[in-house]
Amino acid sequence: MKRLTALVLTVSAAALSAPAFASQPLLSPTELQAKLSDANVRVIDIRDPKSYAANHIPGAVNAPYGTWRGPASNPGELPALPKLTTLVQSLGLTPSTHAVIVSSGADATDFGASARVYWTLKVLGLKELSVLNGGVKGWSTAGLPQNNQAVKVAASSFQPQIDKSLVATKEELVARVKAGDAALIDARPAEFFKGDTRHVAASVPGTLQGAVNVEHDKWFAPGTSTFVSTDQAQKVAAASPIDPAKETVSFCNTGHWAATNWFAMSEVLGQKNVKLYAGSMVEWSKDASGLPMANVPSRPKQLLIDAKFWAEKTFK
Repeated sequence: MKRLTALVLTVSAAALSAPAFASQPLLSPTELQAKLSDANVRVIDIRDPKSYAANHIPGAVNAPYGTWRGPASNPGELPALPKLTTLVQSLGLTPSTHAVIVSSGADATDFGASARVYWTLKVLGLKELSVLNGGVKGWSTAGLPQNNQAVKVAASSFQPQIDKSLVATKEELVARVKAGDAALIDARPAEFFKGDTRHVAASVPGTLQGAVNVEHDKWFAPGTSTFVSTDQAQKVAAASPIDPAKETVSFCNTGHWAATNWFAMSEVLGQKNVKLYAGSMVEWSKDASGLPMANVPSRPKQLLIDAKFWAEKTFK
């Protein structure tokens, strides 16, 4: 009950302190449709180019999710500022732009792509941001129009700067783990948290010492990519090991599922002290110094996991 009260107070305080011009973090398809005539609104479709070319929301520009991500060896790594600057300038983004991120809407994991791009844009200093709840699938289900017309926009001269208050670095996490003074929220499915499997790019299964597991798909209507209402999100959080009074770091394998938990806590629930660890367990587990981890399986079990990956790669 105390946790629910704290969450309600957090949401209420956030609503009272939010600037009048702040955009809703989630837009329904009909809410987005009503904004399409606004010249300051830029719909960013992060699906692959082929899907975008077949049909998209009128006026949407294409910036595939992969362009916002790091290399294959560490997909969660935040790209260098010059690369991100070129990307946002090519989309014509400025601080006055209301950017609406649109993914396919396939499932809860797909939502993580929208949340990750939203977080990246916020890290770059943009404030007017929203995600289309339900993605293109939700838009289509609502019977709203699409077309296949290519969209080109004038490039901007926006020079973003990294907002470090939203980014948890590996070095910061080392100190946090040692001090035990932060809420470390693992967004991955339980099998990853428990060390029963790992990401293919990670070196060791397991999680951060002191972490708790809040699976990323708790925030959605079952079987969909539709994020629940704020009232329902409060209930989900109250039933989870989330402490809004603590500095909080959301992580996963590569900063994808973690972006959903970050979005839920920071943007929907209004918690002000939430960071995302972009490199997450892939970066942490590959550190040459052997950083501390919990739920690390025995060596024989690790070899079985490695063998499974080898078999899947060899015989697929």
